[in-house]
Amino acid sequence: MSAPADPHLPELLTADVLYTGVGGGHAPGGVVVSGGVIAATGDPVTLRANFPHARERRAGAVIAPPPVNAHTHLDMSAYDFQALPYFRWLPEVVIAQRHKRGVAGALAGAAALARQRTGAVGDIVWAADVMDALLPREDLTGVLYFEVLGTFPERADLIFAEVRDRVERWRQLERPGGLRVGLTPHTPFTVSHRLMRLTTEYAASEGLPLQIHVAEHPAEPELFRTGGGPLWEHRLPALYPRTFAEVIGREPEPDLTPVRYLDGLGVLRARPTLIHMVNVTPEDIARVAASGCAVVSCPRSNAHLDCGTFPWAAFAAAGVEIALGTDSVASGGSLNVRDEVAFARTRYPTLDPRVIVRAAVKGGHRVTGTRPPLLRRGDAWDERFVW
Repeated sequence: MSAPADPHLPELLTADVLYTGVGGGHAPGGVVVSGGVIAATGDPVTLRANFPHARERRAGAVIAPPPVNAHTHLDMSAYDFQALPYFRWLPEVVIAQRHKRGVAGALAGAAALARQRTGAVGDIVWAADVMDALLPREDLTGVLYFEVLGTFPERADLIFAEVRDRVERWRQLERPGGLRVGLTPHTPFTVSHRLMRLTTEYAASEGLPLQIHVAEHPAEPELFRTGGGPLWEHRLPALYPRTFAEVIGREPEPDLTPVRYLDGLGVLRARPTLIHMVNVTPEDIARVAASGCAVVSCPRSNAHLDCGTFPWAAFAAAGVEIALGTDSVASGGSLNVRDEVAFARTRYPTLDPRVIVRAAVKGGHRVTGTRPPLLRRGDAWDERFVW
């Protein structure tokens, strides 16, 4: 019978991927822990040589600071998940379960993120009472983006005035290190050109974080090219003007894309975080890179709704900051961004897994304007660093 391991010896914890919060990471990687303190991080071969007496064990798939859920809809956390094509998912899930949307779901979702020890969150807030319920929470950090909707340009000033009044009241409730208030003009096709300008210019002048859903489904570029297609056919006419041109303030054109449209409006100068960005052109990617905007990908949601695959390698090659989000429970299946990382590793088998983990940590913190804890020599070891 072998002798029991000496509890006073340092321990070498290994994983498929190590990301300390800085640099490019290691695959595989390891952390030496001694007396509850990080003694070293790096390549397991080097660590074995430098700490020959360390007890070694595999800790998990990833060792890194807790990941950030950079885009989600907490108020839909009580929904039942169902994978359906986008234009079936909207009526059969979103509308059919709309009675489950609201404060109770948002609070349950926030509690789930806290239990998962999520590093930070970027949440889309659909209603004022949800913002009132979430903003005081002390167990989360990140941004609560209040959603702005309105397709009629003539109503833009009134909608914007109401939004501004609410935001300025909520900002008085912000606490250092706590949740911040941001804005999200929902999409380029559900917000009129005037309301989009008013919202983004105000956010830029006040230093408010911005998120916008862009190019999620292939029908969105089609709408900007033609003024028609499935998105226009599935709209509720009472919520839209007679033509799409009235919404965007210009005629659709064969080479007009949602990204080009936003760039032409001056929206990208406000450096919003762009969500999804699945159905884009090389020119779109170049515009995003030139503007300095970050992008949040939601791989599970895009797959479940048949929206396509985010062109990760192309965005990374252009130098665009990428983060990860779960979208809603209704489309993603869970709020745990670690599940998103695991799915992304199968969705992008040729992508270096260190790139995916870095996106979930550093990319997410950059999007939410928060700081990740670092795994450094001399710092306390925390089991939450093991995914």
